[in-house]
Amino acid sequence: MKSRRELKNYQNEQHNFKLRLAVLGLLVLIAFSALAIRFYFLQIKRYDYYQTLAENNRISIVPITPNRGLISDRNGVVLAHNFFVYTLEVTPSKIDDLDATIAEIAKFVEISPVDMKRFNKQKDESHNFESIPLRTHLNEVEAAKFAVNRYRFPGVELKSRLFRHYPFGKLGSHMVGYIGRINDSDINNLDEAGLLSNYKGSDHIGKSGIEQSYESVLHGTTGFQQVEIDADGRAVRVLSSQPPTSGNNIILSVDSKLQEIAETAFGEHRGALVAIKPSTGEVLAFVSMPTFDPNLFVDGIDFDNWNALNNSLDKPLINRPLRGIYPPGSTFKPFSALAGLEAGIRKPPFSIYDNGYFTLPNSTHRYRDWKPGGHGNVDMRRAITISCDTFFYGLAMELGIVRLTNFVRHFGFGQKSGIDISGEIAGLLPTPEWKMRRYKQPWYMGETVIAGIGQGYTLVTPMQLAQATAILANNGLALRPRLVSAITNAKTGATTLTKIVVNEKIPLDENNLEIVKLGMIDVTLPGGTAASVGVNAGYSIAAKTGTAQVVGIKQNEKYNANLIDERHRDHALFIAYAPAEEPKIALAVIVENGGHGGSAAGPIARKVMDYYLLGKLPAVEPTVESAIATKPNENIPVAPVNPVVNAPEEEHFD
Repeated sequence: MKSRRELKNYQNEQHNFKLRLAVLGLLVLIAFSALAIRFYFLQIKRYDYYQTLAENNRISIVPITPNRGLISDRNGVVLAHNFFVYTLEVTPSKIDDLDATIAEIAKFVEISPVDMKRFNKQKDESHNFESIPLRTHLNEVEAAKFAVNRYRFPGVELKSRLFRHYPFGKLGSHMVGYIGRINDSDINNLDEAGLLSNYKGSDHIGKSGIEQSYESVLHGTTGFQQVEIDADGRAVRVLSSQPPTSGNNIILSVDSKLQEIAETAFGEHRGALVAIKPSTGEVLAFVSMPTFDPNLFVDGIDFDNWNALNNSLDKPLINRPLRGIYPPGSTFKPFSALAGLEAGIRKPPFSIYDNGYFTLPNSTHRYRDWKPGGHGNVDMRRAITISCDTFFYGLAMELGIVRLTNFVRHFGFGQKSGIDISGEIAGLLPTPEWKMRRYKQPWYMGETVIAGIGQGYTLVTPMQLAQATAILANNGLALRPRLVSAITNAKTGATTLTKIVVNEKIPLDENNLEIVKLGMIDVTLPGGTAASVGVNAGYSIAAKTGTAQVVGIKQNEKYNANLIDERHRDHALFIAYAPAEEPKIALAVIVENGGHGGSAAGPIARKVMDYYLLGKLPAVEPTVESAIATKPNENIPVAPVNPVVNAPEEEHFD
C-alpha cells in the first residue's frame, strides 16, 4: 500500500499552474499595454517634439552676420567701412589644455602679448562655449601655414570675419564714434528692447557717437543657414538659407575736409569747435580736441592703450562739444543785449558814460571794466563791439536774473540742443531757486550783475554756444542741430533726407536784432576786439570774443599768463557767423587755456570760414602758441561763492 506522500493531486496542481499562467499572461499583457501606450505617446502624441530634437541633432542653424552700414560725409568720403580679415579663433570648451594649445599655435602663428591680453580679457567676459579671437588680421601666408596644421588643433578654427575700420583714424572720432565687442550690459539692453534675436552671431555693437545713436539703422538684419551636420559636428551640406540684410548707409552733414582743417588748427591745444548751417541746422564740423583713434576699440582695446587714454591729463575721451562745460564769458553779451532791447530798457539812443567801473545802489563796491579808466560814452552797439563790461553790469541789474535767464533760454542755454547723438548735457542757467537748492543760500544782486557778462554760475557747452549763434544768425528761428543729413536704404538704394525740425520761432523785433548784429560785425572791424580776424576776409563776419577764467585771482591783482601754469590760464572763446548779410555758417570755438578769444580762438574760426565760404586752404597751419604768449587777456572769474565779486581787468586789443 502506498503512503499518502506518494500520492499527487494532479487536479490541484493543474489549477495552480493555470492560475500562475494567467497571472503571468496578465503581467505580460500589462507590460505590452504599457509599452504600446508609451510607443503611442512617443510616436503620435509627441511626434513633433521628438522630430524637432532629431532634426536639431542633424541640422544646425548658423546665423549670418549682416554687413554694417557705411558712414560717409556730405561729399561721399567714407569715414567708417568694413573689410574681411582672417582670424584665428579658439573655443575654450573644446580644448583640454588651453595654455599648451596656444603655446603650440605660437610655433606657426605669432601670438603677441597684446593678443594674449585681449584674448584673456574677452575669455573672461564670454561664455566658455563661445568662439574667441586669439589672433586677428592674419595675412595669407600665416593663414596658409595654420591651415596645413589645422588637424593638430581641435577647437581652433581659421575664420573670415567682417571688421569695422575707420580709414581716417582720429579724424572726427567723437562724432563718428566706434563699435566694440558686445558685453553683458549690451545683451541686457538688447533683450529688454526685444532685439537680441537679431544679434545672433554678432560680436560688436555701437558704443559711442553715430555708431551708437544710429545702431538700429547701421546693424541690418541677421540671416541664417540650415546646415546638415554629421556625428562629428562637421557640416555636410546647406539645406536652406535666408540671406542677411545689410545695414543702411548714413550720410553725415559734416564736410570731412572742413573737419580736418578745424582739427589741425588747434595744433597741440585742447578745445572744441562746432559749426552749423543756420538755414538747416546741419552740423558742418564737430571738433573735440584732443581726439583718439577709434580703431583701437574695434577688436577690444588693450590695457596699455586704455590706460594711456583714460588717465591722460588731456582727457581725449571726453566729447567736449557735448560734455565740456565752460563759463561763456563775453560771448554771452549779445544775448544779454538782445534781452535788454526786447525788454525795452536799452532802446536807442540810450547810452552810458563808462568811467571804468560799476557800483550797485547804496554800495561802494566797484565792478571793474576790463579797461582801466573806462570807454567813455557807450551805447548798445558800441558796448558789444568793445565788450564793455560796465554797460552790461547795469543792464543785467535792471533786467534781473529771472528775466535774463528766461529770455536767453529761448536760444538753447541751460538745456540740451537735441542733437542726434547721445551724451549731451544741459549746462547751467542759474536762478535763485537753483542756488537755494544747491547751496542753501539766497540770491544776491551782485550775482545778477556778473551774470550779464557771462560770469558767475552760468555754464554752457560748445554745442549750445554754436546753436545760440545759429539762432541769432537765423533771426530767431531755432532749428534742431543734426549730424545725419540722409540715410540710404541698403536694399532699395533709396536715399531719405532727415527732416528739418523747428524747435521754436523766437518773436524778435527786427530793429533790436539789427543793433546786436551791427555790433557783432564791428567786432571784426578796426576798433573791435577781434579786428585781426576780419582782416582781408573777403566776406563780412559777425562775431564776439570771450574769455573764461580757470582759477581765481586776488582782488586788485593783474592777470599775467606768463606767471600761471599753462593749465590754469584762461579759456579763449569765439562765436561768429558769416557772411553777416546772408549767414551760411555759424560757429563756436573754445581753446582751453588759450587766453584771449580774438587771438587764440578767432584764427581757428577764420580758417574754417575761409575754407567753407571761399574754398581756401590754410597756407600755413595755424597755431595759438604765439597768441597765448604775447596777447593780453579778457578775463572772466569763475562761479562766485560770496555775494559780491570783483571782475578782473579785461584788456582790449586790435
